[in-house]
Amino acid sequence: MQKTDIYSVICDEGHEYGIMKPYQISQQRWKFILLIFAAVIAVASLVYTNYLVRNLAHAERSKAEVWAMSTKNIMTMPDVDDEFITFIYAVRDSLNLPAIITDDKEDIIFWRNLDSTKTNIKPGQNDSVTKHLNYDPAYFQKQLAFMKKSHPPITLELENGQKWHVYYKDSWFLQQLRVFPYVQLSLIALFLIIAYTVFNSIRKSEQNLVWVGLTKEAAHQLGTPISSLMGWLELIRIKFDAEEDDTLTEMENDIKRLEIVADRFSKIGSTPVLTNHNLYEVIKNYMDYFRIRTSNKITFELKGDKHLEAKLNIPLFDWIIENLLKNGVNAIGTEGKITVNISENIAKEEIFIDISDTGKGIPRSNFESVFQPGFTTRKRGWGLGLSLTKRMVRYHQGQIFVKESELGKGTTFRIILKSNLKYEATQI
Repeated sequence: MQKTDIYSVICDEGHEYGIMKPYQISQQRWKFILLIFAAVIAVASLVYTNYLVRNLAHAERSKAEVWAMSTKNIMTMPDVDDEFITFIYAVRDSLNLPAIITDDKEDIIFWRNLDSTKTNIKPGQNDSVTKHLNYDPAYFQKQLAFMKKSHPPITLELENGQKWHVYYKDSWFLQQLRVFPYVQLSLIALFLIIAYTVFNSIRKSEQNLVWVGLTKEAAHQLGTPISSLMGWLELIRIKFDAEEDDTLTEMENDIKRLEIVADRFSKIGSTPVLTNHNLYEVIKNYMDYFRIRTSNKITFELKGDKHLEAKLNIPLFDWIIENLLKNGVNAIGTEGKITVNISENIAKEEIFIDISDTGKGIPRSNFESVFQPGFTTRKRGWGLGLSLTKRMVRYHQGQIFVKESELGKGTTFRIILKSNLKYEATQI
């Protein structure tokens, strides 16, 4: 299980988007800086790589032109000095671009650096050349079509008025260079994601340690005045002989509530212990306490199955119900009703707890956003109540979501817990 952090300690409810909190603004600024940094790297990498590609492509075209001219000279020149012929061959063979020469009819005359196991010469034309090669004209036509799309041809004019067209494609190195910036950007993006995740994790861990320490110290400091209040309350009862006084009883309930709150703070950062409890009784006990501390214009109703059981941590589960009831009260405003209905899905052995209010409702687009930290309509508050509630429901191996809502009519939140009651299938 995850440990509770500072944002799980403070609760505030709201149905609609509210103001952005300072820690969220800081987080957004950090993300924006990382995004700008990544964008600068990406643009610089693409611009520089594009510059290299253009220059290399220009150099390769020059090589293709030299190769074309040397090939033309070899195939058309008369007998000349053997040393000059050797020089021309050396120049041609030093240029290793994949290339094809065609005539005016687009018939392939010569090729260079293509698949050495294939030939475009028909068997029988030159058996000494083709006997160990695979005659595959379709391969050469496919390569020619690709070269035509890659670059405009180099045209050579012969003395007899014919024209040759030289087609070529990028070298393997240039092809890799074109892909390189995207590989580089992918690696940079991966690095930024890892770096952001690591730094964010470290920052959150440090925050958690600080705030867990503060909450435990706050719980320790609350212990002394709470104990004193209990003592003073007993003295008042004895002095005024008011053992059954309702006002003092409610004061005692509030002091006990303070003890529960202090206990919550003292357990932050530790794994909660879950034990079996009757859901109806647990919810009823808190609703009875909450009802008399709320406006009498807001009515409360608890209904449903009274016998369902689930594993709960009472202080945390009370906190869940408290946040949802306060959320409903804030949504209602002045006058309305809050209903809690407990039901069961026997087939899945799940318990449904539906908390409905007659408040202002939630737009459907915000059904998920209401559980995000900082989401609130209240001007004074942190907007962390529902985020905290979702975390505590997960501690109980459950789920919470907005079941339904309609603007101006109300909202229903649903909690799903695993039932502790097991059923055996009956045979007919």
